[in-house]
Amino acid sequence: MDSCAHKQNDYAADVKSADAIVAALYGVISGNPGETRDWARFRNLFASEARLIPTRKNEAGDLTLKALTPEEYIQLFSSRISTGFFEKELHRVTESYGTVTHLFSTYETKEKKDGPVTNRGVNSIQLFFDGKRYFIVTIFWCAESMGFVLPEKYVR
Repeated sequence: MDSCAHKQNDYAADVKSADAIVAALYGVISGNPGETRDWARFRNLFASEARLIPTRKNEAGDLTLKALTPEEYIQLFSSRISTGFFEKELHRVTESYGTVTHLFSTYETKEKKDGPVTNRGVNSIQLFFDGKRYFIVTIFWCAESMGFVLPEKYVR
């Protein structure tokens, strides 16, 4: 099997279940400094209308948000992450109905795979299931660095 066909098979496995798409999401953005991410794999996870929405603070220190397309996220990530970046899921609450699955996914980040935790937070992930595969529609997140401590119920 050539490498292109092998990648397509890997990508198909990434979107077969909610568990698989979340594992692929965290896995594809994690890596050592200077390591190129598989952005084609990342793009494959998302619906064409998808948005990634981080909670931020503006210059005045007020909480705000910024909606990004997957392409804008790739550009932002690639320009800002110069250290290693490893994100892993700690806990999840899942609700599903029909074509909609909502995941409240607690995460932690590190600069080195075996290093200290640099941040934690919650990704609110909405998935669409079209009967064949899952697509990420939105990821809206808030990190503890925004001034909120994770409740114990989202860490267990």
